[in-house]
Amino acid sequence: MRFCKSYFCLLKIAGIFSDEFFHFTLSSCIYIPGIDMILAFDTYYYQDKAKTVCLAFRDWQTDSAFDIYAEVATGIEQYIPGEFYKRELPCIISVLKNFDLKDVEYIIVDGYVYLDDNVKPGLGAHLYEALDKRVPVIGVAKTNFATLNTNKSCLLRGKSVRPLFITSAGVNLNKATMLIKNMSGENRIPTLLKKLDTFTKELTTTNKFILP
Repeated sequence: MRFCKSYFCLLKIAGIFSDEFFHFTLSSCIYIPGIDMILAFDTYYYQDKAKTVCLAFRDWQTDSAFDIYAEVATGIEQYIPGEFYKRELPCIISVLKNFDLKDVEYIIVDGYVYLDDNVKPGLGAHLYEALDKRVPVIGVAKTNFATLNTNKSCLLRGKSVRPLFITSAGVNLNKATMLIKNMSGENRIPTLLKKLDTFTKELTTTNKFILP
């Protein structure tokens, strides 16, 4: 199912709660092979399901021109402490099948790339390895990991006194931090990543996708 219009106020989608995929486009940012894209991922878990949403965009400073890809998977296993990546990594890999990796410049994940200063791999590092290190991965986390100091950057955006925690693989940490810092929005969380969080939680109960 694909929708291509410049703007939607309300999109109703029915019957997507069993391993189905949908995609629609905002502001004419249609994925075109050969043109580099930045992909941001988030996954929301409910019941035995996982809904993974990907925003695909070309400009780090945009807050409106992006594609939305989403997939709902069923039969998701329970969370095992220390093995979070085992739940989310397959969901991200599945959505990535819609892209040619040579057209992907960066991937942003909600969470950590590394979990300590001995480079214990988190979700982002496992993804980086799963993609044969072909695409740099940036982790943007909202909560701190006390075991991680030198391999993370604390980023304050806007007037927020609470930092975001940035980690990266395949791209210098300082550069990764500046890329997130310069994203659109004056609040702690960049506007596009805030929209991603909202989109990821939609459709779980209402079967409606409400756009700002």
